[in-house]
Amino acid sequence: MGSLSSRLLRRRGGLSLGDGAAGEGGRGGGGGGRRGGKRKRGGGEGPGDSESDSDSEREERLHSAPRRKKLKSTSMYIYQTLFLNGENSDIKICALGEEWNLHKVYLRQTSVGDSISQCAHPLLGRKVLAEQRISLRWDGNLSPSSFKCLTLSLKSGYFSSMFSGSWKESCMDTIELEIPDQNIDIEALQVAFGSLYRDDVLIKPGRVVALLAAACMLQLDGLILQCGETMKETINAKTVCSYYNSAGTYGLDSVKKRCLEWLLNNLMTHQSVELFKELSINLMKQLISSSNLFVMQVEMDLYTALKKWMFLQLVPSWNGPLKQLLAQADAWFAERRRELEGDAAFLDMEQGAAFRPVFAHLRLQYIISDLASARIVERDALIPPEWLSSVYKQQWFAMLRVEQDNDTGPQEINKEELEGSSMRCGRKLAQDGDYCWRWTGFNFGFDLLITYTNRYIIFKRNTLNQPCSGSVSLQPRRSIAFRLRLASFDSSGKIICSRTTGYQILSLEKDQEQVVMNLDSRLLVFPLYICCNFLYTSPEKRAGGTAAPEGTDQH
Repeated sequence: MGSLSSRLLRRRGGLSLGDGAAGEGGRGGGGGGRRGGKRKRGGGEGPGDSESDSDSEREERLHSAPRRKKLKSTSMYIYQTLFLNGENSDIKICALGEEWNLHKVYLRQTSVGDSISQCAHPLLGRKVLAEQRISLRWDGNLSPSSFKCLTLSLKSGYFSSMFSGSWKESCMDTIELEIPDQNIDIEALQVAFGSLYRDDVLIKPGRVVALLAAACMLQLDGLILQCGETMKETINAKTVCSYYNSAGTYGLDSVKKRCLEWLLNNLMTHQSVELFKELSINLMKQLISSSNLFVMQVEMDLYTALKKWMFLQLVPSWNGPLKQLLAQADAWFAERRRELEGDAAFLDMEQGAAFRPVFAHLRLQYIISDLASARIVERDALIPPEWLSSVYKQQWFAMLRVEQDNDTGPQEINKEELEGSSMRCGRKLAQDGDYCWRWTGFNFGFDLLITYTNRYIIFKRNTLNQPCSGSVSLQPRRSIAFRLRLASFDSSGKIICSRTTGYQILSLEKDQEQVVMNLDSRLLVFPLYICCNFLYTSPEKRAGGTAAPEGTDQH
């Protein structure tokens, strides 16, 4: 169809509507004002015009002059006269104890080509609209999708079907609407009905869910689209859960996907008491099972976050600060253990059973590989002992394969294994500088050092050069499968910049180092968050393997 745009052409008293200033032939004025002077064809286009100017030159200047102000005033004139004042209304809509005096010609618009002026002609008359004339012109400044957003805001499939078919409502002048959706209120209906009479709608983030509900009920496709865009632009810690739930209810898959991405990036990097309270069991299950979750530090920190989240789900009345949350959660679960005086794990009890599917997606093999973490998990007694026994056995056999079966690590990319079983870990770099660290835990003798310096991220297989608290492998060459991601976020949690290596295999000799990412200083914004996925051993052959608890993955 080509690119589109809309332009408003309106003349009053020989004036162009480009800037709204008074000219020689009359004075400028807002919509609905009195005509001043005799209307001249093509007159008063602006400074510098002369009688010698060609018609094409005058028309070009007229079309290129800014008209945004007058478009708004014209739209507001129709909105004020027909919608707010209800002039020449031929249909009354009653809902939630309120009444709206509307017009069938607006409610049953079905053509994308229908414009506000075309609908307003029979209601306001051509004489009035001569002062408030709208003309749509085509040029290359507006995409078809933008034009569609403008014109589809006029369409209501709900009323179009009601008035164009053989329904009894098509002959009625008063219609009672039943509102089954509790998200819809009077204010939302006011904005939704009003959108049929104007080109633009101001959508407040705090009202977008109610307005979306009304738009979906009335089948206002353009307004639904605008609500979706508003939601995607205003996702933050306070809105993400309500947006996610509403997007699922009203079928906005793109909004739901964007909310899930926000949570994967911010659940661990920007924890909050309020967010933990709002996260449902099903949503938390999706987050914990994902290899794209930005885990800060190690898997044990994810276990700790789940413990805090579960406590808040069970005791939603707790309103203390985040820094006191872990101690409060530990005390509460310890009290439950004392009350029961048994050996049963909390997830095996009635109170904890609902949370089993979430905890089942913890990658326990990377928690029990650290002694301090393993002791905390045993002390908490949240996780069923058979889950832990299965993972201990799994890791013991993995160690034997490395030590006695010459397993030197992954040799090819196995995306399924990486997605489901890789070690998840991360680090926050508060400011630019030199950093060197290792993540805790026993990694089968592969002591991996990570260095950030001069915008380079370097992996080194340490064997003899630097001290290590555990044993190191002296095999000539070891391989790891990895993916490195980094990102910076603004204050609302949106990604400012991001980079990823994708999944790769890296083979290193003893004490060899390798640059894995070179960063562009122009794109670096601190604090910088680094997140990695690792596999240190080859996938275990599954034949005859021990079954893992439901929802877990064997390594």
